[in-house]
Amino acid sequence: MADLALASSEITYAGVTRTVSRITERKTSRAWYVAISITGSFVLALGAMLGYLFFTGIGVWGNNSPVGWAWDITNFVFWIGIGHAGTLISAILFLLRQRWRTSINRFAEAMTLFAVVCAGIYPLVHVGRPWRAYWLFPAPNAALDLWQNFRSPLLWDVFAVSTYGTVSLLFWYVGMLPDLATLRDRAVSRARRIVFGLLSLGWRGSARHWKHYEMAYLILAGLSTPLVISVHTIVSFDFAVSVIPGWHTTIFPPYFVAGAVFSGFAMVVTLMVVARKVFGLEHLVTIEHMDNMCKVMLATGSIVGYAYAVEFFTAFFSGNPYERFVFLNRATGPYAWAVWTMFTCNVFAPQLFWFKRIRRSIPVMFALSIVINVGMWFERFVIIVTSLHRDFLPSSWGYFRPTFVDILTFAGSFGLFLTLFLLFVRFLPMIAMSEVKALLTVGQASGLSTSPQSSPLAGDPSHGVIGEFETPEALLNAVRAARSKGFNKLDALTPFPIHGIDKAMGASRSKLGYFAAAMGFIGCASALLLQWWTGAKAYPLVIGGKPLFAFEFSIPITFELTVLAASFGAVFGMLALNGLPRLYHPVFNYRRIHAASDDRFLLVIENSDASFRAGEAGELLVSMGATNVEMVPE
Repeated sequence: MADLALASSEITYAGVTRTVSRITERKTSRAWYVAISITGSFVLALGAMLGYLFFTGIGVWGNNSPVGWAWDITNFVFWIGIGHAGTLISAILFLLRQRWRTSINRFAEAMTLFAVVCAGIYPLVHVGRPWRAYWLFPAPNAALDLWQNFRSPLLWDVFAVSTYGTVSLLFWYVGMLPDLATLRDRAVSRARRIVFGLLSLGWRGSARHWKHYEMAYLILAGLSTPLVISVHTIVSFDFAVSVIPGWHTTIFPPYFVAGAVFSGFAMVVTLMVVARKVFGLEHLVTIEHMDNMCKVMLATGSIVGYAYAVEFFTAFFSGNPYERFVFLNRATGPYAWAVWTMFTCNVFAPQLFWFKRIRRSIPVMFALSIVINVGMWFERFVIIVTSLHRDFLPSSWGYFRPTFVDILTFAGSFGLFLTLFLLFVRFLPMIAMSEVKALLTVGQASGLSTSPQSSPLAGDPSHGVIGEFETPEALLNAVRAARSKGFNKLDALTPFPIHGIDKAMGASRSKLGYFAAAMGFIGCASALLLQWWTGAKAYPLVIGGKPLFAFEFSIPITFELTVLAASFGAVFGMLALNGLPRLYHPVFNYRRIHAASDDRFLLVIENSDASFRAGEAGELLVSMGATNVEMVPE
């Protein structure tokens, strides 16, 4: 897919800032209150159903014998799949240098977090005694003096989903730091300044900040790429490692991953179609973005359709009568209506995206995205319920029907998802302003008023001299000129990273990779030691004659903890190298510091430089075209 040319003469740095920031700054509309009242009522229904479940037991669900897993696990897998698009857009497309992701990645990342929250509800309540859910985590059970069985794919799920949720949160928050600083600098009320000041951790857009930030983002993208593949792979192991016909197949891992991306992109399209219209974001989230997402859905939908065909072929080619029966029963049995709904929504309907006119029709695209997610829910329902409802003996056959508790709990999870989404778009920047600005090629004045040139000697010279430039190129030229004049203590404050400025300032490469690598090694060693010691020493448990410890079954948890530890190393290492959190810095005394997060490029010549001379520094900045040249008090 070709990169999108987002920049135009109508889009400026300040224009991007205003468009995105005004959504969080303007008065809350009546429509938002109506919407959150509706979604909030579903959240109340969810709370009521969960409370009823806790006090009564999971018998209030429609689960029966032999259908022990039904809507609960169906909805768990559905929500985990919804959450895959955010990491794919943020991580994989970032590594592939697909620049069109910049207008939708923040939106998709937030959706990932909210979907993981909804997904986590189901296994939590499915354990039967959710107040004992902490037994699933790697800590000794004092009451029963036992450890967890790390050979179980159900426990792998705990590590995979919790790691995925944690790393996604880190990825989302780190990416949002520059934009939180923008909202802080634009804040009018004291409350907003305090809240966004705390959330932004003192971010000021320094060249040093951007250097370590970009390295942290790259590391998180590199770690999240295999992580996003591993999560749904491990979820598929809940079924694939069993011996139940219909589940025991090696195609499940790639099949589940493709289906997760398929449904995740469909949900992004569903919500983005509404958001871009309601908030007037058509010039930032263009029809090209929507077209590209439709292409991704077409590709992943075709993979899912191929997987359906392979499943049927494998069942009949295997010669196993039980496998043959399961798939014949799916297509012609009592749940045939669900199977053919799945085929219609997931295989046939997406083929319309071959036509460009369909891909560029917002109403049709919106309708198809909903159809796809309906089909993907039915896919999980078909995999789980149709493989269980007819056991090996006809006397053990049954039929699952959801109860009102099943239905209201599922509806309530949608209410929770949409409530979190509404809160996000109301109070936080839904588009990554700094990333979109980095794509713009504008160099013209952006409408921010420029004050008359001040005297270079005005103010307290205790920190240094600062000046503003209108373009990244002008800033780079000024940095090179300052270096050539012997000024070595420089700092550049910019609204987005400027490539090449580190070299111009004589800065060394970021050492952040060593932090992440060291923490990853610690996480890997700790995971192996934990599984060996608990399984072979502290609580040896023989299961099916398998060894007490083997490297093969320890891979999933080891991988997850390695990624988790390395991610923490990248994030906290980035903060440490940047000297954050730091809620005060002398440059915050500059009266136009807000311009550094909007549309101006600031250069500071610090007085800690041995060759610093205030007059000469000020004259140099003026000669290079700087405006608002002033002294910065300590």
